Amino acid sequence: MRKVFAAVMASTLALSAHSQAAEVAQSVNWHPGEAGAQSISQGHMFDGINFTEHQRQQMRDLMQQARRVQPPVNVSEMETMHKLVTADKFSETAVRAQAEKMAQEQVARQVEMAKVRNQMYHLLTPDQQAVLNEKHQQRMDQLREVARMQQGAMPVLFSSNSSRHRSTQ
Repeated sequence: MRKVFAAVMASTLALSAHSQAAEVAQSVNWHPGEAGAQSISQGHMFDGINFTEHQRQQMRDLMQQARRVQPPVNVSEMETMHKLVTADKFSETAVRAQAEKMAQEQVARQVEMAKVRNQMYHLLTPDQQAVLNEKHQQRMDQLREVARMQQGAMPVLFSSNSSRHRSTQ
Protein backbone atom coordinates (compact mmCIF):
# COMPACT_ATOMS: atom_id res chain seq x y z
CA MET A 1 0.00 0.00 0.00
CA ARG A 2 2.84 2.40 0.81
CA LYS A 3 4.43 1.67 -2.57
CA VAL A 4 1.20 2.48 -4.37
CA PHE A 5 0.80 5.70 -2.36
CA ALA A 6 4.42 6.66 -3.11
CA ALA A 7 3.89 5.96 -6.80
CA VAL A 8 0.73 8.03 -6.90
CA MET A 9 2.42 10.90 -5.10
CA ALA A 10 5.47 10.73 -7.36
CA SER A 11 3.25 10.68 -10.43
CA THR A 12 1.32 13.68 -9.15
CA LEU A 13 4.53 15.58 -8.49
CA ALA A 14 5.90 14.57 -11.86
CA LEU A 15 2.80 15.79 -13.68
CA SER A 16 2.95 19.04 -11.75
CA ALA A 17 6.62 19.52 -12.55
CA HIS A 18 6.08 18.53 -16.16
CA SER A 19 3.38 21.17 -16.54
CA GLN A 20 5.61 23.74 -14.83
CA ALA A 21 8.54 22.78 -17.02
CA ALA A 22 6.39 23.09 -20.10
CA GLU A 23 5.14 26.44 -18.92
CA VAL A 24 8.68 27.65 -18.27
CA ALA A 25 9.87 26.36 -21.60
CA GLN A 26 6.94 27.45 -23.73
CA SER A 27 5.15 30.28 -22.04
CA VAL A 28 5.35 33.93 -22.69
CA ASN A 29 6.56 35.69 -19.55
CA TRP A 30 3.85 38.30 -19.63
CA HIS A 31 0.13 38.30 -19.93
CA PRO A 32 -1.46 40.59 -22.53
CA GLY A 33 -3.90 43.03 -21.05
CA GLU A 34 -2.14 43.27 -17.70
CA ALA A 35 -0.22 46.38 -16.87
CA GLY A 36 3.46 46.91 -16.35
CA ALA A 37 5.27 45.63 -13.30
CA GLN A 38 2.57 43.14 -12.39
CA SER A 39 2.86 41.38 -15.74
CA ILE A 40 6.66 41.30 -15.45
CA SER A 41 6.62 39.93 -11.91
CA GLN A 42 4.21 37.14 -12.84
CA GLY A 43 6.66 35.65 -15.33
CA HIS A 44 8.72 32.74 -14.06
CA MET A 45 11.98 34.08 -15.40
CA PHE A 46 11.89 37.30 -13.40
CA ASP A 47 10.31 36.07 -10.16
CA GLY A 48 12.14 37.50 -7.18
CA ILE A 49 13.76 40.38 -9.06
CA ASN A 50 13.10 43.92 -7.85
CA PHE A 51 13.07 46.37 -10.74
CA THR A 52 13.67 50.08 -10.80
CA GLU A 53 10.95 52.20 -12.40
CA HIS A 54 13.29 52.83 -15.35
CA GLN A 55 13.78 49.07 -15.84
CA ARG A 56 10.02 48.49 -15.65
CA GLN A 57 9.46 51.06 -18.37
CA GLN A 58 12.17 49.55 -20.57
CA MET A 59 10.65 46.11 -20.15
CA ARG A 60 7.16 47.42 -20.92
CA ASP A 61 8.57 48.93 -24.12
CA LEU A 62 10.24 45.64 -25.07
CA MET A 63 7.02 43.71 -24.42
CA GLN A 64 4.92 46.11 -26.49
CA GLN A 65 7.41 45.85 -29.33
CA ALA A 66 7.42 42.05 -29.10
CA ARG A 67 3.62 41.88 -29.12
CA ARG A 68 3.59 43.76 -32.43
CA VAL A 69 5.96 41.29 -34.11
CA GLN A 70 4.76 38.11 -32.36
CA PRO A 71 2.69 36.04 -34.80
CA PRO A 72 -0.71 35.08 -33.43
CA VAL A 73 -1.55 31.47 -32.70
CA ASN A 74 -2.66 29.87 -35.94
CA VAL A 75 -6.15 28.58 -35.17
CA SER A 76 -6.58 27.11 -38.66
CA GLU A 77 -3.59 24.81 -38.04
CA MET A 78 -5.23 23.57 -34.84
CA GLU A 79 -8.47 22.96 -36.77
CA THR A 80 -6.55 21.01 -39.39
CA MET A 81 -4.96 18.84 -36.69
CA HIS A 82 -8.35 18.24 -35.09
CA LYS A 83 -9.77 17.09 -38.44
CA LEU A 84 -6.84 14.71 -38.89
CA VAL A 85 -7.30 13.29 -35.39
CA THR A 86 -11.04 12.79 -35.82
CA ALA A 87 -10.88 11.47 -39.40
CA ASP A 88 -12.43 8.09 -40.20
CA LYS A 89 -9.06 6.82 -41.36
CA PHE A 90 -5.92 7.83 -39.47
CA SER A 91 -3.01 9.10 -41.59
CA GLU A 92 0.23 9.13 -39.66
CA THR A 93 1.97 10.89 -42.56
CA ALA A 94 -0.57 13.73 -42.61
CA VAL A 95 -0.53 14.10 -38.81
CA ARG A 96 3.27 14.10 -38.77
CA ALA A 97 3.42 16.78 -41.48
CA GLN A 98 0.83 18.91 -39.66
CA ALA A 99 2.61 18.47 -36.31
CA GLU A 100 5.92 19.49 -37.87
CA LYS A 101 4.32 22.58 -39.41
CA MET A 102 2.82 23.55 -36.05
CA ALA A 103 6.12 22.84 -34.30
CA GLN A 104 7.97 25.15 -36.71
CA GLU A 105 5.55 27.94 -35.88
CA GLN A 106 6.07 27.28 -32.16
CA VAL A 107 9.84 27.33 -32.63
CA ALA A 108 9.58 30.73 -34.34
CA ARG A 109 7.54 32.08 -31.39
CA GLN A 110 10.03 30.66 -28.88
CA VAL A 111 13.00 32.15 -30.72
CA GLU A 112 11.31 35.56 -30.70
CA MET A 113 10.56 35.22 -26.98
CA ALA A 114 14.13 34.14 -26.23
CA LYS A 115 15.35 37.24 -28.07
CA VAL A 116 13.11 39.48 -25.94
CA ARG A 117 14.11 37.70 -22.71
CA ASN A 118 17.75 38.16 -23.66
CA GLN A 119 17.18 41.88 -24.12
CA MET A 120 15.40 42.01 -20.75
CA TYR A 121 18.21 40.08 -19.07
CA HIS A 122 20.72 42.63 -20.29
CA LEU A 123 18.65 45.43 -18.72
CA LEU A 124 19.38 43.92 -15.29
CA THR A 125 22.22 44.97 -13.02
CA PRO A 126 24.89 42.36 -12.25
CA ASP A 127 23.28 41.83 -8.81
CA GLN A 128 19.86 41.27 -10.39
CA GLN A 129 21.40 38.88 -12.91
CA ALA A 130 22.96 36.93 -10.05
CA VAL A 131 19.55 36.65 -8.31
CA LEU A 132 17.94 35.56 -11.57
CA ASN A 133 20.62 32.91 -12.14
CA GLU A 134 20.26 31.67 -8.56
CA LYS A 135 16.46 31.38 -8.92
CA HIS A 136 16.93 29.57 -12.22
CA GLN A 137 19.31 27.09 -10.60
CA GLN A 138 16.79 26.44 -7.82
CA ARG A 139 14.04 25.72 -10.39
CA MET A 140 16.36 23.39 -12.30
CA ASP A 141 17.27 21.55 -9.08
CA GLN A 142 13.57 21.12 -8.31
CA LEU A 143 12.88 19.79 -11.80
CA ARG A 144 15.83 17.39 -11.57
CA GLU A 145 14.49 16.09 -8.25
CA VAL A 146 11.03 15.56 -9.69
CA ALA A 147 12.51 13.83 -12.74
CA ARG A 148 14.54 11.58 -10.43
CA MET A 149 11.43 10.77 -8.40
CA GLN A 150 9.48 10.12 -11.58
CA GLN A 151 12.10 7.69 -12.86
CA GLY A 152 12.17 5.88 -9.53
CA ALA A 153 8.37 5.73 -9.30
CA MET A 154 7.76 4.12 -12.67
CA PRO A 155 9.21 0.68 -11.81
CA VAL A 156 7.38 0.75 -8.46
CA LEU A 157 4.13 1.61 -10.19
CA PHE A 158 4.51 -1.18 -12.72
CA SER A 159 5.67 -3.75 -10.18
CA SER A 160 2.76 -2.86 -7.88
CA ASN A 161 0.30 -3.29 -10.73
CA SER A 162 1.83 -6.53 -11.94
CA SER A 163 2.03 -8.07 -8.46
CA ARG A 164 -1.55 -7.06 -7.74
CA HIS A 165 -2.60 -8.47 -11.08
CA ARG A 166 -0.85 -11.78 -10.30
CA SER A 167 -2.45 -12.02 -6.86
CA THR A 168 -5.96 -11.69 -8.29
CA GLN A 169 -5.49 -14.51 -10.81
